[in-house]
Amino acid sequence: MLYENNWDSINSRPIPKWFEDAKFGIFIHWGLYSIPAYAPKNNYSEWYWFNIMQEEPNDTQKLYVDFHNRIYGKNFRYEDFAGLFKAELFDADEWAGLFEASGAKYINFVSKHHDGFCMYKTDYAWNWNSADVGPHRDFCAELSDAMSKTDVRFGVYHSLYEWYNPLYLKSPDEYAVKHLIPMLKELVEKYRPSTLFTDGEWSHPSSVWRSTEFLKWLYNESSVKDFIVPNDRWGSDTRGRLGGNFTTEYGHIGGDLEKQADDRVSEECRGIGGSFGFNRIETPADYLSAAELIWMLVDLVSRGDNLLLNIGPTADGRIPVIMQERLLALGGWLSTNGEGIYSGRKFAQSSDGDIRYTRSGGSVYAFLRRFPFGNVKLPEIDYNKNMNATLLGCDARLTVSDENGKASVGFPPICPDDIKSSYVYVIKLDKALEESK
Repeated sequence: MLYENNWDSINSRPIPKWFEDAKFGIFIHWGLYSIPAYAPKNNYSEWYWFNIMQEEPNDTQKLYVDFHNRIYGKNFRYEDFAGLFKAELFDADEWAGLFEASGAKYINFVSKHHDGFCMYKTDYAWNWNSADVGPHRDFCAELSDAMSKTDVRFGVYHSLYEWYNPLYLKSPDEYAVKHLIPMLKELVEKYRPSTLFTDGEWSHPSSVWRSTEFLKWLYNESSVKDFIVPNDRWGSDTRGRLGGNFTTEYGHIGGDLEKQADDRVSEECRGIGGSFGFNRIETPADYLSAAELIWMLVDLVSRGDNLLLNIGPTADGRIPVIMQERLLALGGWLSTNGEGIYSGRKFAQSSDGDIRYTRSGGSVYAFLRRFPFGNVKLPEIDYNKNMNATLLGCDARLTVSDENGKASVGFPPICPDDIKSSYVYVIKLDKALEESK
């Protein structure tokens, strides 16, 4: 099928199945803003340049300005960070190994944020990319090569606008035609990403960004047309309505938008803490615990959505240890319970706030936020006599009984040391989708 240059046609393209099966991805915000690595708590450090440039800063922006003047001085420009960005401890294979161990199935690497600085070699940002200045390295090339040695797909984030690009400030329309679209095509063909997470779309409608024109090329002609997954951030008229997968951010869609379609995969993106870029002033109290992150993943997957969990590396290329610990905890849990996550689909909304469900094949998976001492009634699952239950990560035999037509699962005494899982416990109910007999 050939797609046309209009939203009705573009929006008819189905999202590749691999993305709906993947469930868990990792976002990576890393760039010049990782040098100051500062934001007031619950603000974004990657917006550092924008906030220090305001002529009449608000109270929050004044905190950025005061920090910058105190640490770097009033005459130090954001552009000067390029010479300080060395990434001397970056090891793409080390990152790739961590991402694989986390259980993630794809990554979105920030190839260019709103500051316009590119983390790869490009013909469209001379002397404002990581290959020409600073570390003199092409991070997209290094990371895509490292990811190809794993089962984790390489993808990119790319900002549509650039705060201080002279061409954008002169004419957004001309900027889109001469800079943005050629740059996107170059990025896609050089690195063949599996995802394309665009952003910074909100100031102009998709017609200004030439979004359908680009997506027509992406779906019909590009080398990744059969598997790439773009998102919905293509203009002020698109988020939550048009494009590829729908995106939320820290639980919000943003703007007065229509309710997202039930049949369109959504993806929640957020950091482990309150910022996407690394923020040095955040403490352990500002980070979600492993248990909270696992339940967030479970909750999203039970609704048919994906989690895109962000990490913010340090300027020298290290992933902070606390972030590594959280990713490894997720990976450990998924190694035992992943069969209820990957390829899982929506089953039913639970009336119990501590229970979630997914379905896969003829089985239903019940995720319990508390350890199930004694019996657990699952009111959303009809009982049938052929049903049997197992607790993932444990060899103990469970019983299934009929409680007013609903399944009730009984647990014998279980030694905690015999349970390989933790945080969230998963019951697999085989033949749960058969009709009662």
